[in-house]
Amino acid sequence: MSEFHHVSVLLNEAVEGLNVRPGGIYLDGTLGGAGHSAEIAKRLGTGTLIGVDRDPKALAAAGERLAPWAGRVKLVHGNFRELETILDSLGIPAVDGVLLDLGVSSPQLDEASRGFSYMADAPLDMRMNPEDALTAWEIVNTWPREELRRILFAYGEERYAPLIAAAIERRREQAPIESTLELAELIRSAMPQKALREKQHPAKRSFQAIRIAVNDELGAVDSVMGQAIRRLKPGGRLAVITFHSLEDRIVKNAMAEAAKGCTCPPEFPVCVCGKKPTVRLIAKKPITAGEEELKVNPRARSAKLRVAEKL
Repeated sequence: MSEFHHVSVLLNEAVEGLNVRPGGIYLDGTLGGAGHSAEIAKRLGTGTLIGVDRDPKALAAAGERLAPWAGRVKLVHGNFRELETILDSLGIPAVDGVLLDLGVSSPQLDEASRGFSYMADAPLDMRMNPEDALTAWEIVNTWPREELRRILFAYGEERYAPLIAAAIERRREQAPIESTLELAELIRSAMPQKALREKQHPAKRSFQAIRIAVNDELGAVDSVMGQAIRRLKPGGRLAVITFHSLEDRIVKNAMAEAAKGCTCPPEFPVCVCGKKPTVRLIAKKPITAGEEELKVNPRARSAKLRVAEKL
């Protein structure tokens, strides 16, 4: 069995949110360790599960875990942002459900050699798909200081982004920044003493920001939302788990926009836009992890699940 093991967050809530039908077609766009997918596959009879992941190691591990239901599973190495292209390649016009569990998985964080962690030394990589061209090394060593400042502030919500970006620029003028621990120490040294007294590691926000930029995570979420809604059958469900406020905002706004009907000004006596809602929101507020789950998996604390149903 592969060593790729990921504890699925909001497992029951997400699968229940999909309202799985035994004969339905479901797409898990972030297959990971296949925790969610295994629960979906168990509930299928004549239906089909399409599992997509950009990480070959995750895909291989998922194939092992889903072996008992191999006859109803199709595995695809790809990015969920290509959802419509993937469905077209399989000859599937529409599905009964789409699940997206966003962010980085535990095995990716824990495998030091992949460069996601600021706690172990490794080359600056951070690619979810090793075949992608852009790495953390390129961002850290070649992107302009202002662009570094922008991503650290926007993606990491790092208030010391200007200091960190300036420190990176000064260091790389002497020699390239090669490793995760070198970068983490540089970030720490650029921050004021009061910031170093915080509970979390001083490099946490910056590493998150660089990882998001390497994998264009926000661009992928923005791209997939419209595709997923378009390719749902009437009554089909879209369930999305986010871990970052920026991701959640994209998902929330996309679902709210799709659930909104007429956009004419209130003073118009009749609707002239003709816009009809395409989904209904299953819950106004996001679903979050309960105390029992948080005891077992503290990483679930920031998770939010939103579900919409196609009209």
